[in-house]
Amino acid sequence: MDFVLVLAVLIPLFLGILQVALVLLVRNTLAAAASEGARYAATADRGPEDGVARTRSQIDGAVSGRFAQSVDVRRVLVDGAPGIEITVHARVPALGIGGPAVELDVSGHAVEEEP
Repeated sequence: MDFVLVLAVLIPLFLGILQVALVLLVRNTLAAAASEGARYAATADRGPEDGVARTRSQIDGAVSGRFAQSVDVRRVLVDGAPGIEITVHARVPALGIGGPAVELDVSGHAVEEEP
């Protein structure tokens, strides 16, 4: 009987920790991909759409392409210098299988190179 009572507490605790780990993994991966895409788009011989393609490729290779469906790019000022900002919006479902989702918005910035 004690075993059942302990499991009733430990299983939800374990699943909650697993969910937090999954969300953090996806968030960190999306942030790294957005930063990489922004740096790629900011190089002298590349354009903003190249950065979006690079970001999508990075996300698809690391976690899943379904997290790369909403990738936006825009030109911004980064500390007064012209730059690129790539923003990724994604929904991470509960334990990766469905249910209520966590909304994530991450972005990466880079200063554009001068030709």
